[in-house]
Amino acid sequence: MMLLALPLVTGRALAEAPLKVVATTGMIADAARQIGGAEVEVKALMGPGVDPHAYRQTRSDIVAMTRADLVLWHGLYLEAQMQEFFHDLTRKRPVVAVAEGLPKDLLRSHDDYADKYDPHVWMSPALWKLVVEEVRAALTTARPQSAELFAANAQAHLAELDRLIAYGTEALARVPENKRILLTAHDAFGYFGRDYGFEVQGIQGISTQSEAGLNRIGELVDLLVARDIKAVFVESSVSDRSVRALIEGAAAQGHAVSIGGELFSDAMGADGSYEGTYLGMLDHNITTIATALGAEIPARGMAGKLSAGL
Repeated sequence: MMLLALPLVTGRALAEAPLKVVATTGMIADAARQIGGAEVEVKALMGPGVDPHAYRQTRSDIVAMTRADLVLWHGLYLEAQMQEFFHDLTRKRPVVAVAEGLPKDLLRSHDDYADKYDPHVWMSPALWKLVVEEVRAALTTARPQSAELFAANAQAHLAELDRLIAYGTEALARVPENKRILLTAHDAFGYFGRDYGFEVQGIQGISTQSEAGLNRIGELVDLLVARDIKAVFVESSVSDRSVRALIEGAAAQGHAVSIGGELFSDAMGADGSYEGTYLGMLDHNITTIATALGAEIPARGMAGKLSAGL
C-alpha cells in the first residue's frame, strides 16, 4: 500500500497563521481588522442590533474566547453582564479591556453609578482614536513580530478618523444653533453632543437597563412642545416603543414630531456594508442627524458610500 506524504507543518508556518482575536462589540472588532489586516482573524460576539448592556455570553462565545489568542472587550461597565467572566478568563488567556485605561478627565460620569463612567466613547472619534491605539498595543503584544505592520495600519486608520472628525465638524456646524437638540431612546450620545455642540436628551439613561418612567416621558413631551422640536431619533439596538410614545404625547398636545432617522448607537450596521464599519457607522449618524435637523449636506455622506434609503 502506498502511503501519502503529508505536508510538514513547521514552526514558521504556525507562526504565520492568523492571530485569532475575539472582540465583544463590532466597533472593537473593526479596529482590530483595520490594524491587523491579514495577520488577524477577528470574531465579533455582538452583531448588528445587539445591545451590549444586556448581553450575556453564550456557550459558543465561551468556546471561542477560550480558544482565542487574544480577547478584546470594551470595559467601563459596558458589558456589565460579562465582567466577572472576563476577570476569570484573564487567568487563562490574554484579555484586554481597550477603553478601561482612557484618561478619566476625558470621560463623562455615569448617571446611575458614582464610581463609573459613560462607556459610549465610540461616539467621539477623537476619543476612539485612543481606543484604536490600545487595540494596536494589544495586537503588538500578542504578535510582536508584526509590530511595524500594525503601526503602519493604525496610522492609516487614524488618518481616516481625522477625516471623519473634520467631516462631522463641518456637517453638524450647518445645523441651525436653535435646532441642535438630539433626542434619542437612551443616553448614548453624550460624547457626540460634547464634541459637536449638541444638547442631548435620552429617554433612558446611559444603560438601556434603566427604566424610562412616565414622568420622564412627560418631561420630554413638554420639551418637544416648548422648544418646537420637530425630529427625534430611534436606535438600531433599542426598542422604539418609548420614542413613539413621545411622538404620540406631542401629537396629543397638537405638536407634530417625526422620526428623523435610525441611528447606530451601541451596534454598527449590517455585516459587509459600509455602515457595518466604524467609519460608516459614524458617517451615517452624522449625516442622518445633520440632515434631519436642517443642514444641507450630501445625502450619501462624506465619501458618497452611505447606502440609499437608510
